[in-house]
Amino acid sequence: MNTDIHRLLDEAFAGVEMTPDAQDLKEEVRANLVSRTAELEASGRTPSDAARIAVAELGDVRELLGEIPDAAPRAPAGDYAAQLQRHHVRPRVGFVVRAVVWSLAAVVGIALGVLGATGVLPVVVGPVIGFFGMAATALGLLVGDSLHQETSTNHPMPENRAGGFAGATFLAAYGLFFGFLVAVGALPIWCIVFAALGVIAAIVLFAFLGASQTNRHKAWVRQARAHEPVNRFEREPETAARFGIYSAVIWLVTFAVIAVLIFTVGWWWAPLAFAGGFAVMMLVLARMLFATEKQDRTAR
Repeated sequence: MNTDIHRLLDEAFAGVEMTPDAQDLKEEVRANLVSRTAELEASGRTPSDAARIAVAELGDVRELLGEIPDAAPRAPAGDYAAQLQRHHVRPRVGFVVRAVVWSLAAVVGIALGVLGATGVLPVVVGPVIGFFGMAATALGLLVGDSLHQETSTNHPMPENRAGGFAGATFLAAYGLFFGFLVAVGALPIWCIVFAALGVIAAIVLFAFLGASQTNRHKAWVRQARAHEPVNRFEREPETAARFGIYSAVIWLVTFAVIAVLIFTVGWWWAPLAFAGGFAVMMLVLARMLFATEKQDRTAR
């Protein structure tokens, strides 16, 4: 690894009070510098030159932390649109190309899967599952890669956490696709178990990732929103965790009801049960996200 990066980064942060937010930012910057120096070295730069160029491109770290010198031009604190324009980050070409490719793969996979499942495309169920698997994989990659990109308002999400969101998206999509195949009769009724396991696992993983998420907002965004109400899930991680548990229970019961309905009165009642489960989850979300602490304690 290029050791010059760490020395130059320490020099860039010299004199900066290392608060938890500053330390998090420093580690994110370090990861970006490692990637950038690797690109520069691959283009023929020496390790020391690559490190100096990458750090120079970084600019003044005080701007990233919101400690902009008085002499530096900046937009009025209350003008959010002007601040957004000033800190605009253009998406990288490689990401745009990958997003287009994965979006096309998802559309093609879903289209071929639906045509095969409904009998329009004369294929057996194996390739149909493969088509939906391709679509679910493409959707997961699209979500994970999107979260891993830097935006105008957020620092890039760490690779492992973005991969977790990608996996959760894959599980949710594949579970829903299995449910569709059962609903149209392409798979036996007992395969609804796979759909339920996929969706429930995705909900649990999404809930865990959401409850453990740290603040990714850039300093200027935090300053611009300093006077806005705080999201309750960010203020109370335990509330977010409880919502994840409630959601898992709601969907577990919903899929159990769907299975009972399919075996008793017919699969055409399954969408109604699914809609009911979704409505209950939205009501719980609204209740937990927007209720005051006093109301919540009263309800419990």
